[in-house]
Amino acid sequence: MVHVVNHPLVQAELTGLRCRNCPGPEFRQRLRRIASLMVPAVTADLPTRVVSCETPLELTSGVELARRIVLTPVLRAGLGFLDGFFDLLPEAAVAHIGLARNEETLLPEPYYIKTPPILAESEVIVLDPMLATGGSAVEAVRRLVELGAIHLRVACLVAAPEGIATFEAAWPEIPIFTAAIDRALNDRGYILPGLGDAGDRLFGTA
Repeated sequence: MVHVVNHPLVQAELTGLRCRNCPGPEFRQRLRRIASLMVPAVTADLPTRVVSCETPLELTSGVELARRIVLTPVLRAGLGFLDGFFDLLPEAAVAHIGLARNEETLLPEPYYIKTPPILAESEVIVLDPMLATGGSAVEAVRRLVELGAIHLRVACLVAAPEGIATFEAAWPEIPIFTAAIDRALNDRGYILPGLGDAGDRLFGTA
């Protein structure tokens, strides 16, 4: 259930993003472009329904999405993915989930959740750029399922094998879409080679 978006444009942007000298404004722009480039892969199998369509010349048929989309960034770093997804999904609703990582236990601690009242009827896309230990993605999905979400998928920028294994053990039926699977985690739970703390680099808090 893991899908690597191995498009050359995505990989070129990711290389620039990894560079330690990539300044904050450029980091944000590259992350937004990667998110936009990933949207077609993340949404490729969404269900559709047939609708009628009147062109200037005649009546024909087409398709529309069968369910609404709810984008769910995991705060903070997930916000960096949000605008890129909005570029191609401007009518999506947004749910927010705030999870802070405890640096001693490496476990996520929730501090904020706000969702639209349409989760059960929607395609919910969790935006969590760094799938490191997998704890935040597992917890975000657990909270969304408790609130009624049924159709879920996760989009991330970089994933560690440990995070993938943790997430698949908890939610084997939910697909993961990522731009890269990196080597491993270090002893602090950061992805190697990775790109550092995405939230800090996005918002200049390093």
